Amino acid sequence: MGVFEELARRGLVSQVTAPLLGKILDQEKLVFYAGFDPTADSLHIGNLLVIMGMVHLKRAGHQPIGLVGGGTGMIGDPSGKTKERQLLLPEQIAKNMRGIKAQLEHFLQAGGNDCSVSMVNNGDWLGELNFIEFLRDTGKHFRLSEMLNRESVRVRMESEEGISFTEFCYQLLQAYDFYHLCRDFNCRLQVGGSDQWGNITAGIDLIRAKLQKQAYGLTFPLVTTAAGTKFGKTEQGTVWLDPTRTSPYQYYQYWIQADDRDAINYLKCFTLIPLPEIEQLAESVKKEPEKRETQKRLAREATAMAHGEESGRMAEKASKLLFSEKLEKLYDSELLMAFDQAPSFDLGKSDLEKGVGLVDLLVRAQAFSSKGEARRKVKEGGVYLNNLRIADSEYRLGIKDLASEHFILLRAGKKNYYLIRVK
Repeated sequence: MGVFEELARRGLVSQVTAPLLGKILDQEKLVFYAGFDPTADSLHIGNLLVIMGMVHLKRAGHQPIGLVGGGTGMIGDPSGKTKERQLLLPEQIAKNMRGIKAQLEHFLQAGGNDCSVSMVNNGDWLGELNFIEFLRDTGKHFRLSEMLNRESVRVRMESEEGISFTEFCYQLLQAYDFYHLCRDFNCRLQVGGSDQWGNITAGIDLIRAKLQKQAYGLTFPLVTTAAGTKFGKTEQGTVWLDPTRTSPYQYYQYWIQADDRDAINYLKCFTLIPLPEIEQLAESVKKEPEKRETQKRLAREATAMAHGEESGRMAEKASKLLFSEKLEKLYDSELLMAFDQAPSFDLGKSDLEKGVGLVDLLVRAQAFSSKGEARRKVKEGGVYLNNLRIADSEYRLGIKDLASEHFILLRAGKKNYYLIRVK
């Protein structure tokens, strides 16, 4: 199976600028690129479809270039935006670029084969442009009627916010990027989200006019969920690829909570599991959907790809802790992966050795406002120690109650967790 057919069968193809692109990709090894503006110091899973498309192309032997928009990032792409982006300072852009470069390199290297990954910053060439020369040599190839008709521009012009001349010029700069990479790196293919179609075709036209070369564009669809919610968003906000912004455990939880209607599609789009294996899994899940095997496989594979096999394994184990009958003999790192956001407080080891009342700890954790309320909740069966229900309001904790090397876990009700750090 050729790479284009692979992409199409996985649902990763939205538009192509040439009907024969699939055959070209099977017969030639192209240099291709995708661009990412450094609006934050991390990419998020909304960027994943483009990244996965790059991974598949790289695995097929095509040479990837990851472009980080140090230059265009100072302007901002109006595509898909209802108002103008807040302009960033050069120092913040430089910081954001470092984070994005590291993430792109991680994913593309994880894609396998020996093909190297090139990373470029369009600020290196856009910053050197002379405005008059740019207008004379590049601007003359653009027709205002076509620029105004592009959807990203038209939508903004019809909005209350409007569009600034700065943003309006973005398409010229992205087209120049494609031209520059084609001229200096023989890059003949640009890939991106479907909202980038106008910018990509502008670059192809500029390359044809200035270099008399044929270049190509391939866009990937924008992902939507079956439930109608925005892909990549949770109640807590954006799901980031940076583990300091979204922990591997939280990342795992996003995928394992996928709707049954989305899970198979996500396996195709966001993992490298072979398609025949995904099809077999889809058949088996029809017989026992309650086991949620699709979501488990999706969460494990997606987390391992983003954060490494070990983080994926630990996130899976941490997820299972929520449903374990009893937590014991764990490593601190395993427990903390699942409950690092839980409120915590310290308890002296010598105090624990003497014995500490459960009710006292519940009040200290601020799980309940008074000892009377805590006793009542314990007797009602609403309190858990290391996932085991404790109904004895006179229960005293000791060293035996450590769930890991240094932690004890309390739960009040269904979702209120509290960590006790024993020092």
